Amino acid sequence: MLLASCSAMAQGPASAGTSPAETKAEPAKPYVPLSSTTRQSGTFGGQAVDYSVTVAETVLKDDKDETPKAAIVTTAYVAEPRDPNRPVTFLFNGGPGSGSVWLQMGAFGPKRVAIPSNAKDDGAAPYPLLDNPDSLLDVTDLVFIDPVGTGLSHVIGTTEGKDYWGVTKDAKSVADVIRRWLNDNGRWNSPKFLGGESYGTTRSAAVVNELEGGYNDVSLKGVILVSTILDFAAGADTEGNELSYITNLPSMATTAWFHKKASGASAEAVAAEARAWAIGPYASALLKGQKLQGTERAAIRTQLSRFTGLGEDYLERADLRVTPDRFYKELLRDRGLTVGRLDSRYTGKDYDNAGESPDNDPSFYGIDGGYTAAINSYLRDTLHYKTDRQYVTIGDVGPWDWKIDGGRDTNAYLNVTPYLGRALRENKDLRIFVGQGYYDFATPFFAAEYALSRTGIPQDRVQFHYYDAGHMMYIRDEDRAKLASDIRQFIRAR
Repeated sequence: MLLASCSAMAQGPASAGTSPAETKAEPAKPYVPLSSTTRQSGTFGGQAVDYSVTVAETVLKDDKDETPKAAIVTTAYVAEPRDPNRPVTFLFNGGPGSGSVWLQMGAFGPKRVAIPSNAKDDGAAPYPLLDNPDSLLDVTDLVFIDPVGTGLSHVIGTTEGKDYWGVTKDAKSVADVIRRWLNDNGRWNSPKFLGGESYGTTRSAAVVNELEGGYNDVSLKGVILVSTILDFAAGADTEGNELSYITNLPSMATTAWFHKKASGASAEAVAAEARAWAIGPYASALLKGQKLQGTERAAIRTQLSRFTGLGEDYLERADLRVTPDRFYKELLRDRGLTVGRLDSRYTGKDYDNAGESPDNDPSFYGIDGGYTAAINSYLRDTLHYKTDRQYVTIGDVGPWDWKIDGGRDTNAYLNVTPYLGRALRENKDLRIFVGQGYYDFATPFFAAEYALSRTGIPQDRVQFHYYDAGHMMYIRDEDRAKLASDIRQFIRAR
């Protein structure tokens, strides 16, 4: 009784002639999704295109389709007049926790932020926003998706982010958004492509499973993987895992060549030689463990030094096993510099030169300011999307649920490659595009090749393309143009 009285008092006095028991709470206001549409025009791939841009929240509800739980923001670029038979490509970045700003404002959207192409720091604002003739709008409509906790996407009411933070939970929500977009825009019979970068490639495989793994299929024409990570064991730098030393070695070799610590005709030539040695003599040596001794060990050490640019004394102390983190610090220690993780063309200067690993990644802090400013300005000032939220370029979406199909709750055991294999086997028109940078340690090119060469992957429908840059190869002007050209051909070949 006392609690009831206190509650009534907290609400204020009842109107005259009305008892507290008759006072009714006002019903909750329905959630109204934000949306903004503008009309633009530009020239892409040499073709003039009129297009609309719609930034909109897609509201996801509970299992009863009643209570709003989350709002996922999409940015859709659609050529006008609209053609229901035109290809449409759904794109997102990775992290997990990364917004789609990187692909949208760096590679495929009609506008891009101008940052240095030569692996130099982007400095401070203002950052020019330029027309992007390399946008793919001449061949496909584009829908950029920001999963919950990234970009401007968010949970609603009492919903918790953990409801969407996991390999499968995230994939289900993204697949739901795709189905909803197709329905709302009358595009069910359009040729459909799906693409992601970094963890976005992991997400791509999981979303393919959600779209094509049941009876109510959304069949795809192609999947675009940019800087690929599918089998996490191939890049797990954990004690006892020899595989990551093998898959990282070619990236170390190309990086050493770039910084003139190793010889070779080109990054392509160095990569080819390093692959063969890594999967052959080096793999065999690592598997022998402490039984590798004498002249055989010395020969491996000498070759490893030749490929990596690191001294034999250092390699011996490391037991012929150098983690990427140590490599970033050691390669240019004599110059007082570290190299980047996302893009090892970048160099940085640490507090001192004595540490075992870098203070930070110069290839990330060298670009983040420009992208953050550009997306917040572009959405508000050009696309007139009004919100009090700040765009989350890289957000905290943890703890992340890594389990799939009853597997272990750790990414070291995660492998989503079989999802792609099954989709390829069950959809004769599906093809896979893989774009990899030679200077990328976040998702090494040899690890991508390893994952996609396993049993069950039809090799004739997987194509690899390589770029003289790192994780975000489109930062380099020449490689942005090459990436766009390669993907145009991939889409046109449908």
